[in-house]
Amino acid sequence: MKHLVFGLFLFAFLQAEPASASSLQAGDAARLGFDPAGLSALDARLQAEIDRGGFPGAVLLIAREGRIAHLSTLGRRTPDGAPMGADSLFRIYSMTKPIVSVAALALVEQGKLDLDQPLGDLIPAYATTRVATGALDANGAPETVAADRPITIRDLMRHTSGLTYGFFGQGVVREAYRKAAADSAGLSNVAAASHLASLPLEHQPGTTWEYSRATDVLGAVIEIAAGAPLADVLDALVFTPLGMDDTVFTVSDPAEHPRIAEPYPDDRIGRHPLFDPREERAQKSGGGGLMSTVHDYARFTQMLLNGGELDGVRVLQADTDATMTRHHTPPDRLKHVQLYVPALG
Repeated sequence: MKHLVFGLFLFAFLQAEPASASSLQAGDAARLGFDPAGLSALDARLQAEIDRGGFPGAVLLIAREGRIAHLSTLGRRTPDGAPMGADSLFRIYSMTKPIVSVAALALVEQGKLDLDQPLGDLIPAYATTRVATGALDANGAPETVAADRPITIRDLMRHTSGLTYGFFGQGVVREAYRKAAADSAGLSNVAAASHLASLPLEHQPGTTWEYSRATDVLGAVIEIAAGAPLADVLDALVFTPLGMDDTVFTVSDPAEHPRIAEPYPDDRIGRHPLFDPREERAQKSGGGGLMSTVHDYARFTQMLLNGGELDGVRVLQADTDATMTRHHTPPDRLKHVQLYVPALG
């Protein structure tokens, strides 16, 4: 029985000080503070999961102080395919979110976005968004009240917008989100975000942290603020400056298709990957649509650790980077919703 739906790349960055030299070169694990036997044990644990059919393969990268302490490739790219390679292209799903947030903050630095700007200023459908009360009307639809205040761009970035996801939890609003995800699959980012605005919020804006479709909506906001498609904005503000040549929404060149890592289909619920990266999609999900490699994503995370800069190229100002990487949802001021996907066996 296959226990995980997704192929894996894993990375860990551990450092006390930013790396100032040209980063992400190979280093000596022991000199960087790692026990080589412990690193081998990590590989063995992953290999054991591969051997028992958990997933086809994995890439593991661990770095400290701008040096790669450990890089391993295990198993296969696809269930019946070639051996896994460090250049394998993975669906990074929600690891798309930090990249989109960096692009949004770069637009804030350019004066094209304001963190406290009402979302409705950019997507008018959100100017009249209502909030579900938890009760149902005579027709079984959610009863709603007016929002106490507008959703802001800051709310989108910290998941306090009142939006939710449809793939966990129960309730009429969450069911509506599940249906909306299917109904809007072929829409553009802006059209899909506007469609979502027709649904009631699960929470009053600013009161509750809940993991949600907020970064998908942020992707639409970026397109409006920058006046360009999200893919082009990410390329200009993040990928090209950082040399992330393999991070894309669509792997359009057939010659690159053999590099795509594919999971086992989930034989219990029939779940398959959420998108085919070989096909052009109208909706480039800011919340989960990118493909990338372990080396590309390592460059992105090293930039964040360096205070917004990598190899002499600055993506964010240091104070912006510090703002992004600090905690914004103190539990004494915001309710935190904890909803988990039910265990699958």
